[in-house]
Amino acid sequence: MISNESNKREPLRYAMIGKDESSVEEKLEKYTGTVDWKYLAPHYLSGSLFFVDPQLALVEVGLAFSENQTEKVGEWLKAGDLVKIGDLHVEHWQKDGVVFEALVVSPFVLCRPV
Repeated sequence: MISNESNKREPLRYAMIGKDESSVEEKLEKYTGTVDWKYLAPHYLSGSLFFVDPQLALVEVGLAFSENQTEKVGEWLKAGDLVKIGDLHVEHWQKDGVVFEALVVSPFVLCRPV
């Protein structure tokens, strides 16, 4: 006979496969990497590519985008710390084979030359 004590079991402790319990900042760090212009070109063509000034932390800007902090993003745009990529940037970067640090915050991609 099995005693009542042995029937008591701890609840199962499991997580869904692929469940990511990281903070938003940690997730943004995971989606930051080094890429070449070839990777960024389609994002430029779609109008979703932004240059981030080196004075700003890429993850901080990504967090503002992901949390829809329009006032903060607007301030960076107005100050020139965040710039939508234009043709002049592209001409220079294509010629010189520049490598970038980039962060995907769908549907946007933030980048800066390394």
